[in-house]
Amino acid sequence: MQAIEISAFGAPEVLRVCERAQPVPGVGEVLIRVAASGVNRPDVLQRKGHYPAPPGASDLPGLEAAGVIESGDVQAMAAHGLQPGDRVCALLAGGGYAQWCVAPVEQCLPVPAGLTDAEAASLPETFFTVWSNVFDRARLQAGEALLVQGGSSGIGVVAIQLGRAFGATVIATAGSEDKCAACLALGAHHAIAYRSQDFVAEVMRITQGRGADVVLDMVAGDYVAREVDCLAEDGRIAIIAVQGGVQAAFDAGKLLRRRMTITGSTLRARSTAFKGAIARALRERVWPLLASGAVRPVVYRSFAAHEAAQAHALMESNRHIGKIVLTW
Repeated sequence: MQAIEISAFGAPEVLRVCERAQPVPGVGEVLIRVAASGVNRPDVLQRKGHYPAPPGASDLPGLEAAGVIESGDVQAMAAHGLQPGDRVCALLAGGGYAQWCVAPVEQCLPVPAGLTDAEAASLPETFFTVWSNVFDRARLQAGEALLVQGGSSGIGVVAIQLGRAFGATVIATAGSEDKCAACLALGAHHAIAYRSQDFVAEVMRITQGRGADVVLDMVAGDYVAREVDCLAEDGRIAIIAVQGGVQAAFDAGKLLRRRMTITGSTLRARSTAFKGAIARALRERVWPLLASGAVRPVVYRSFAAHEAAQAHALMESNRHIGKIVLTW
């Protein structure tokens, strides 16, 4: 089969088309003929040598894919309501940039009716991440205020829509007025242009001094202290990336007095059982929203698979709104 490999750590140009053996599914797994592969920030980090695949995972980049089940563990498929020939999207630990990939059945979800392959491939990584962090770890409730840092990112467009769908007041930050407008169009109640506005002051103004109940943070670094400053009593910060740096200094006294929680997680190395539990929650509570159109995938641009380097360059430019996808 054809695949996209990282020939050496470095710039986008190190991504190249290669020939690999078709993977073989094991117990509890399926073989998927890939139609489209999602592109995510962790793929960029892996390409640069900063985010290696976990033990036992494919060295090929790609944490999500959509396509058709070709074969696999029939009993496991039946237990999850799947069979060969079904269109699915899957969360992967690696190997998504290829014409075929292997995925645990538990991490596969049926493609919602009406979605294209590219739209389906844009779902798993972001929806699993947002559900796990915003709803499981940070326990967002209806009526609370959710601050989404980077609202126009792939993660951000999902967090905005799910936050609104489940009854939260959603405040998003973005880097330009155009991106703020996109956040509002997706359902954010408020959008803050962080380059020209102080998000701490704006959050406190919007919430009438109460602060945000939950913050979804993919920046970390010096953002953490500022998020503590605009967090409500019993508020929760969920850190999912460290684009602003791994070191953070903040007012621990305020943390104590206002009973705040700072949590963080990565998804890639977690167990199949853990990811399977998220998949079941998504299928029950979120997939109907996708089927009805209440929540929708946001694909900014699709590239042919051999244009993976261009896709990575676009991601690093931060010009996109939503997801970037490769098609086979």
